[in-house]
Amino acid sequence: MRTDTLRDFRVPVNEPGPYAPPADRTAERASDRPGETDGYGDYPVYFDDHVPAQPHAVHPAYASKPSGHPLAGPGAPTGYPDPQTVPRQRTATAHADDRPDEHVVDHAVDHPLEPDDGYTPTQRDLPVIGRVAPIGGPGDTVQVHYVPEEQAPAGPGPLYVVGDVHGYLDELVTELHAQRLIDADGHWSAGNARLWFLGDFTDRGPDGIGVIDLVMRLSAEAAAAGGYCKALMGNHELLLIGAKRFGDTPIHSNAGTATFQAAWLLNGGQRTDMERLEDVHLQWMSRLDAATLEDGHLLLHSDTTAYLDYGDSIEDVNDTIHELLNRNDADITWDLFRKFTKRFAFRDEGGPQAVRELLDTYGGARVVHGHSPIPYLLGEVGAEDGDESRGPEAVDGPHVYAEGLAIAMDGGVTMAGKLLVVQLPLSD
Repeated sequence: MRTDTLRDFRVPVNEPGPYAPPADRTAERASDRPGETDGYGDYPVYFDDHVPAQPHAVHPAYASKPSGHPLAGPGAPTGYPDPQTVPRQRTATAHADDRPDEHVVDHAVDHPLEPDDGYTPTQRDLPVIGRVAPIGGPGDTVQVHYVPEEQAPAGPGPLYVVGDVHGYLDELVTELHAQRLIDADGHWSAGNARLWFLGDFTDRGPDGIGVIDLVMRLSAEAAAAGGYCKALMGNHELLLIGAKRFGDTPIHSNAGTATFQAAWLLNGGQRTDMERLEDVHLQWMSRLDAATLEDGHLLLHSDTTAYLDYGDSIEDVNDTIHELLNRNDADITWDLFRKFTKRFAFRDEGGPQAVRELLDTYGGARVVHGHSPIPYLLGEVGAEDGDESRGPEAVDGPHVYAEGLAIAMDGGVTMAGKLLVVQLPLSD
C-alpha cells in the first residue's frame, strides 16, 4: 500500500508568519556551505493513520521466559549501572491528525533545482510503505552475562557500525545476530569487538525504548567481555529529549512559533515510547557524544558540516553539545535539533570538499554517517515515471560516495529498506 508522503520534518506553528527573533538573541548563522539543507523540510514523515494497531510480535530473544530462566523478569537485573525494570505495556499509537487544530508550515521547495537560502531539497519524495507498528506485549528484563577476565581477548577487536534503527527492534536483533555480535538469546557474543550505533534509536518504528534498552544492556555486556558497544547522538534523540523536557513550550524559530511536542508527533513520535521513557533513558541520551574517530573513520550521525559550529576538535564538539544540553533551555535545544536535522552536505558537486573540510578539522580518511536514507540520497525512490526498480528493497549495503570519502549507513528501514550493520573498513 502506498500513501502520500508528507514533506520532510514538518514544523507545527501556532502563529504563522515570518520569524522575528527576540531582541536579546543574535541572528542565527545562515548556512554558508553549498549543497547543505538548512532547517526543516528535509525528512519524510513515515506513519499512516489508516494502519490498524496490531499485537506486538515479540522477538524470540525477548519473549517471556519460564520461571527460573536466567532471562526471566521482573526481578532480573538489566546490567545497566542503574538497574530498573522498564514497563512494556503500551497504548495505541498517536498521529499528527489527532490534533486537527494545529497548522503546519511546510518548507518544501516547488522546484528541486532552485535551492533557497542554502537549502538543497531532494528531487523526489519517498514513498510510504504501509508497515504496521506493533502495539502491546509483555514486559521483561534481561540479565547481563559477564565473561571472566581471563577469557577476554587482548587488544582491540573488529569494528562494526549500525545505521538508523528508528524503533525497529526485531530487525536490529536479526542483523546483530547475523553478524554474530549477539547470540540467539540476545546477549553479546562478539568478545572484544567494537560496535558503534550512529544514532536515531526512536520514532517511526514500534519500539524505540526497547532499542535503547538493548543498546544500554549490550554496552555493559560488551565491556565485560573486553569489547565495547557505544552510540552517537542523532537528531531524533534531541527531538525526544526536547519533547519530554519542554512539551508544548512555545519556541520562536524561523518557521514561526513551534513546539517540541508537536514536532515530535509530526515526525514519527510514538506515544508508547513517551509513556515508557524514564530518567535513565534521558540521562543516557543526553550524555551521548556527537562524533568520534575510529580506525581512520570519522563517525557522525548527520551528513552535515554543522559540527564545525561547535568546535575545532572532536572533544570540543562533544563537550560543547553536552554543555548546551545541560542548560535545559528550549530555544538552545531546538537550535541543536535544527542544525543536526540538516542533510546532503556531501552530495552533489560540492560534496567532496565538504567532507574534506570535516576530515581536515577532525581527522580521519572517511566520514561514516546515518541520517539520510540511501534511497533518498540516490534519488531513486518515488520517480515521477513510476519506475520503482531500484526502490528501498534494492538497498543491500552502505552507499560510498563523494569521491569515496563518505559512507552512508541509513538503509531506509522505515521505508521497508534494510537496517545496516556492517564491519569497517569496507572491502571496496
